Amino acid sequence: MDRLPVPDEPVELRTRFRRLLEESPEEGLGLVREGTWISAPLWREWGESLERAGVSYEQFTQIAAGYGDELRLWVMGERPWEHCAAGLAGRVRRRGPPAGQLKKPAGGGFFV
Repeated sequence: MDRLPVPDEPVELRTRFRRLLEESPEEGLGLVREGTWISAPLWREWGESLERAGVSYEQFTQIAAGYGDELRLWVMGERPWEHCAAGLAGRVRRRGPPAGQLKKPAGGGFFV
């Protein structure tokens, strides 16, 4: 089974979206809640593992969209990246494929 590691923080992406949220809050919030802005870079990291577990890119994007409010808190500097990435991995575990395909190991992190 593969682990969903916390990737390096996408600092440039965070900076870009923070600026957008500050300059155009409605547009920025709409894009943050859409999910594709974060699902695309995370798919490069997690996609292979998620596909093996039966999670499509579209499903992952929907899960990320549902996590938009937490991601907005990271973008605005109110949550650390590790918290948000681990939280999104947990949400994938809970809302992804049927129970039993994604497992939480005893030592922490998430496995697919």
